[in-house]
This record gives sequence, C-alpha cells and structure tokens, in this order.
Amino acid sequence: MTLTDIAPSVFETVESEVRSYCRAWPVVFERAGGSRIYDEQGRPYLDFFAGAGSLNYGHNHPVLKRALLDYLADDGITHGLDMSTTAKRDFLETFRSTVLEPRALPYKVMFPGPTGTNAVEAALKLARKVTGRESVVSFTNAFHGMSLGSLAVTGNAAKRAGAGVPLPHATRMPFDHYLGGRVPDFLWFERLLDDPGSGLDQPAAVIVETVQGEGGVNVARAEWLRALSELCRRHDMLLVVDDVQMGCGRTGDFFSFEEAGITPDIVTLSKSISGYGLPLALCLFKPELDVWEPGEHNGTFRGNNPAFVTATAALDAYWRDGVLRERTLGRAGRVESALLDLCGGDGRAGVAVRGRGLVWGLEFADGERAEAVCRRAFELGLLLETSGPRGEVVKLLPPLTATDDELDEGLGILARSVRHAVGRLAA
Repeated sequence: MTLTDIAPSVFETVESEVRSYCRAWPVVFERAGGSRIYDEQGRPYLDFFAGAGSLNYGHNHPVLKRALLDYLADDGITHGLDMSTTAKRDFLETFRSTVLEPRALPYKVMFPGPTGTNAVEAALKLARKVTGRESVVSFTNAFHGMSLGSLAVTGNAAKRAGAGVPLPHATRMPFDHYLGGRVPDFLWFERLLDDPGSGLDQPAAVIVETVQGEGGVNVARAEWLRALSELCRRHDMLLVVDDVQMGCGRTGDFFSFEEAGITPDIVTLSKSISGYGLPLALCLFKPELDVWEPGEHNGTFRGNNPAFVTATAALDAYWRDGVLRERTLGRAGRVESALLDLCGGDGRAGVAVRGRGLVWGLEFADGERAEAVCRRAFELGLLLETSGPRGEVVKLLPPLTATDDELDEGLGILARSVRHAVGRLAA
C-alpha cells in the first residue's frame, strides 16, 4: 500500500509558528451565529470561548449586524483617527447615558489604539505623567497584555520571557487568596509603603483585575477590593482596574468593580465594548487626571468607526435596563451548582470551582488534565480554553446571550469531557 502524504496547509507554510488557538482546534472555521461557530464542513461547535471574552453578545448578533450593514451601505466613515464623526458622537452620547450617568461615574473617555494592551499602556503612561513617579504595583498571576509596559505588570513567566528585554518599574504583590489566608490582607504591601528602608519607591499606581481570567479565574473578594482602594487613597496611589475581559457585563454588572462599591481612578475596557468582536478600546479616567497635551498619546486606528456603530447598538440593546444583568447573575448560581455537582459527585478530590457571573474555572491538579478536558470537549463540539500559570484551569466564557438550552448543553458536554479525560488519565 502506498501512503500519500497530506500536503501542509497554507497556515503551516506561510503563517508564523506563534499561532496558538488553531493548534487546539485543528479545523478551518467558516461562519458563526449566536453561540455557535461552524467549520468549513458545516459541523457546529458551541462556543464557550467567546473570542476570549470579545463576544459577550455572541457571533453576528442580528441587531448589531443590521446597524453595521446600514452604516457601511450609507458610506459611513470607516477610518477617522480621532476626528469627530457622527458614529463617535452617537457612541459617546450613548455610553454617557447608559453607562456613566446611571452609575454616577465622572470619567473622561480616551480612545487609545484598538486593543486591550493599548488601553493598559495608556493607563500606565497617564498614571506616571500625573504623579511624576515610575513604579507600578501589580499582582501575582496578573495578565495585562503583551506589549512591553503591559508585560512588565503581567505575572506569567512564559509571556514575560518573550519580551527579550528587562521589564522594569513594576513591583509584584500577592493577589487575594494567594497566601491562603495565612497573612492579613495587604500586611506586606503596607509595611513596605510605611518603611523608608524597604526599598520600594512610592508607586504611581496599582493595577488590578477583579477576576484574573488568564491567570486562572482567580476572583477577588469585594472586601479585598475595597481595602485595596482605601490603601491607594491613604498612600496617594492611583487605582487602575483592568476590565478588558471582565467588563461589559461578564460578571453581571457592566463594570466588574461595581459589586465592591469602589470608583477606580482609571479603568481600561476593550474586547466586548464593540459588541461585535471589532477592535475597540477605551481608557476611562477621572476628569482631574486629564492632563494630556493634544496628540501626546495617539494611534492610527484609535477611531474605529464601525466599532463605534456596533458598540452603540449593543449599549442600546442591553444596557438601558437591568434585564441582562439580572439574567447573568441568575445564571451564575446555576453554573456554579452544576460545576460543584460535577466535581463533588464522583469522589474526586483537589478540583476547585471558582468564578463570578458567567466566567468560571475548574482547576485541576495539572495542565495535562485540563488540556485533556478541553481536547475531549472539542471532539464533542464545545470550544473551551485553559488558563492559569500551568494551564491547569479549564475556563468557561459562554456568551451572555446564550439560551438556557445552550448553557445546559455546554455544561453537559463539559461533564462528559471531565469524566472521560480524568478516567483515561487515571487508567
């Protein structure tokens, strides 16, 4: 018998080795709608990855798609740098009326480059400009982006190693639960701040995620966040909340910090702010921090007008009332119960469940088990990803608009995948 070698695809011959998600999901995707994405053979996959949190409203939402198509059909502005456009005006007015004013948030809105790391870079740069200081405090297992400033405040060793240069002006502190409750919150941090011999220069800011998605779905308690906010106030440090993945309703409220009742000095948003998966990022800050000179921080693609259009449609559709928020919070308990039943019903020990809203994680003993679960889920038609410093956490990010039946279907596939993978590894 003669075996014919399968010719390598254009992805293998032309695209860089840096590609990653396509290795976990070795098919070619062609179209998507709602909570499902289809490969070119027509096979559907239930998407509990949601564009790494960029598709909170699912794929090709019909209301958002109609707004976008109408705008393009009318020859609306596509590229506009930071010029004033009707699309930008509509977005700013809608963002103010649906998000800022109902929450009594005074923020000015800045459009940096169109990605989350652009927003983080702008936040760090602004904090240093305002305070005249260099150091920024971040937390263990944090992830804030892949550009150099964002990497400096990121915890993951593998991602930091890719920088190729030193990543200075950042200091790490333990995130909530990192020390297992053995040390009072912020004891070490405040001691360093108070001691002139500690070697810690007065920081410009502290940057934090309320839920560390890439770090392993580590959830900060509301009381921990309030204590951090008060610590920043006492020591004249700006508080930056990175809400790139957890904002736009992922935890229930539009901003993930609302539950804690705090008002950060600076907030970064991206991913689902466009509502449609189009690139868009915002850096929000208190008015007294708006010390930029015109053009001092800029970028060619900071005015993504099609993204303004879909963002406005998403805010109109979902954030003029509390329906989506209540639905998300109600489903949180449902997902938690299902995951606890899954992990506790077969006598296995050492599998942790944690999450908020519609972001949840299952922590396994090692990355091999978590990867096996995701691999089996893909075979059964469910997209999941791993997170955590060793890839040991299976992360669930279903669209906020998924139906109850789709949520149950995904949880059912996950349960079968866990039983299959753990059984094979134990054999």
